[in-house]
Amino acid sequence: MCFGILCGALKVQVFGATRVVQAFYDLHTVPLPPSMVFMDSSLDVIIVGGGPIGLACGLEARKAGLEYVILEKGCLVNSLYHYPSNMTFFSTSERIEIGEVPFVSNNIKPTRPEALEYYRRIAVSNRLNIHLEERVTEVRPGPEDYFVQTSIRGYHTRYIILATGFYDIPVLMQVPGEELPKVSHYYKEPHFYVMRKVVVVGANNSAVDAALETFRKGAEVTMVVRSEDIGKRVKYWVRPDIENRIKEGSIRAFFCSELVAIRETAVDIRTPGGLLTIPNDYVLAMTGYQPDFAFLRKLGIRLSDDEKMAPAYDPATMETNQKNLYLAGVVCGGMDTHVWFIENSRVHATMIFRDILSKETERVSA
Repeated sequence: MCFGILCGALKVQVFGATRVVQAFYDLHTVPLPPSMVFMDSSLDVIIVGGGPIGLACGLEARKAGLEYVILEKGCLVNSLYHYPSNMTFFSTSERIEIGEVPFVSNNIKPTRPEALEYYRRIAVSNRLNIHLEERVTEVRPGPEDYFVQTSIRGYHTRYIILATGFYDIPVLMQVPGEELPKVSHYYKEPHFYVMRKVVVVGANNSAVDAALETFRKGAEVTMVVRSEDIGKRVKYWVRPDIENRIKEGSIRAFFCSELVAIRETAVDIRTPGGLLTIPNDYVLAMTGYQPDFAFLRKLGIRLSDDEKMAPAYDPATMETNQKNLYLAGVVCGGMDTHVWFIENSRVHATMIFRDILSKETERVSA
């Protein structure tokens, strides 16, 4: 086996062909190590983002027999990994399946650990070509293809698919003290907040989950909500719980209010009754997230002029205003992050590769 690996490496050096060494590794059921993909590798498709939709695109690329790689700046399904530990999906398991592989969960609605295991098995059993912790830093269009530079190497590719999601950049409150270590825009699990005074900003699913879980671990919880009620998108089986906890006074809530300042041991809240200062240990700012608009603009993708900043793409093919550059998944919604989910964007992978294969057929026969 050691001699075979050496021969495989020599083939790459002599012929400069990743496809040759990948075929060797396929024969021996060993995934191609990222270190053996040399600078300026030539690929058919690059998929940016290793979440569920990125994996779905990888499955379609593999089925089409195209040379591809999935580039993920973090871990596998990085966004799902950073979801709250006890999170339950709104969708039922069959609605977030990909690649026609059944997703069997213990209950009707799967949990985060079940989803992580499902997508891990998808990636491993299909031996998808994924490079983890490899961030795309630059994309340059050329006459015939794109050059993609990452934190590790460079690639040439004819097609790029952006399946980058929106969970990596929080929407900031823009208030004094937001940069303090006591403030977090992500919530993982409740134990850390035991016996602490916690302010939760927001009233949608992430805020409600954080408020209920930390309350049940003994935190003193105050919610600060801009609107006059709990968010309409809150999971229907959770809504009665949070409403009853607020009604009985177990969780204090200020509606039509906003956080205006954060200090080491207190926060200031603007309420309908005036400015209120309360003691505070931690702030969980569940204010939402947004796509990397700077990256989209850098690629030349047009964004709408309104507050949604929706990227331009053909709804029939998912191709953007940039030739051979596609969008897939929740990134398509811009700031309207509740339009696309796993369950209704899985089809993007099929749509994109239908268009790519059509173009490849024309290219080969030209």
